[in-house]
Amino acid sequence: MSWSENMIQIADSKHFETLNGLWTGKKAPLVEAGVIRNTNFSPCGEIDYSNIAYLNVEVKQLSKRQLEVGDIILERSGGGPKQPVGRVVFFDREDGVFSFSNFTSAIRVKDKQKFDPRFVFYGLMELYQSGQTEDIQRRTTGIRNLDFTAYKERARFPKIPLPEQKKISHVLSTVQRAIEAQERIIQTTTELKKALMHKLFTEGLRNEPQKQSEIGPVPESWEVVDLGDVINLFAGYAFKSAEGASESNTQLLRMGNLYQNALDLDRSPIFYPDSFADTYRRFVLKEGDLVMSLTGTTGKEDYGFTVKIPDTVRNLLLNQRVTRIDVTDHRLHKDFAHHFLLSRKFLDYLYPTAKGMKQANLSTNAIKKLKVVLPGEAEQTEIALCFKSLDQKVAVVGRKVAALRDLFRTLLHELMTAKTRVHNVALNM
Repeated sequence: MSWSENMIQIADSKHFETLNGLWTGKKAPLVEAGVIRNTNFSPCGEIDYSNIAYLNVEVKQLSKRQLEVGDIILERSGGGPKQPVGRVVFFDREDGVFSFSNFTSAIRVKDKQKFDPRFVFYGLMELYQSGQTEDIQRRTTGIRNLDFTAYKERARFPKIPLPEQKKISHVLSTVQRAIEAQERIIQTTTELKKALMHKLFTEGLRNEPQKQSEIGPVPESWEVVDLGDVINLFAGYAFKSAEGASESNTQLLRMGNLYQNALDLDRSPIFYPDSFADTYRRFVLKEGDLVMSLTGTTGKEDYGFTVKIPDTVRNLLLNQRVTRIDVTDHRLHKDFAHHFLLSRKFLDYLYPTAKGMKQANLSTNAIKKLKVVLPGEAEQTEIALCFKSLDQKVAVVGRKVAALRDLFRTLLHELMTAKTRVHNVALNM
């Protein structure tokens, strides 16, 4: 930080206290507590309470480690190649009994008249986001561990007036709340789409009487046919990794690039010489192509992802274990087919066809034997438009979230390094 004021280290026991985490207790008496783990750390520094581990912990251990409002939880072990260890989250929950795992530590402000806990939290977040924890990581058996002694010496805070600290916290918290509000819109819209998919692929739009089919009730006028009657599955090619290029405009489209039904070309990218786009022209994907991943983990729904290729400046080569879905019958509209392949009405029949003990592999022959519904042409178009409008809303809000996150990162750096000061700014707090 570039403050001129006196700097106080986290190691200063007069101002800060650090606590080690705990895990399942062995000695009675025991009590149940929610234990916050690395998996509960969200990207924005909030705690994700959706999958908290509730464990029986020792009363004596918990008495020293029960979280208080304003505590900061630091990730000390974990991380990975693209995610250094050292993330932080802020605890602000007043209900329930919570502690933190032995892969983490808690940092507590002793004198809240000298330091605002959120100001300290944002300072630690800036320390992490600016890359200052990367060189104090230690690796053992594949796990990254933070050199906590070095961390406590490196994490320093200016002894500026408390009102200025609170102003900085207020500005950054306001942007964070805006991000969270937009993310809730995305979550609500996504849940709405799932519910709408179930309803429309079962009841349609015409309020028709229903009939029973191989995939459950559908409107009477709808046909139910084998996928193989209306589509063709074109398999990808087994490109050799040795032929890859460090930089080019031609990228291999792999299963990981289709994760969660979204195209992510930055996920472990592999490039090939641009000449491959001509040599392997049959495997170059076009805008609007549908592709599906065919391999994943048995017991997990991490395969069968379907993506519609958008307009992209890169040449995308279709890799093995990814198949292109070509609609061959005019009765089936591509956009309607795309959303049907994302629906539980289809996926609940798809996943049981996978073979393999640990690695689940989908067979294109088995996929072709699965059923697809065929409403009339106009109804297919209307149903596809319903889903398209929801997708567009998610995309628009997603861009807002991205812009707000960029703003937050910029403000975090500017405010926590004193490049921008707010001590003379009047804020409605």
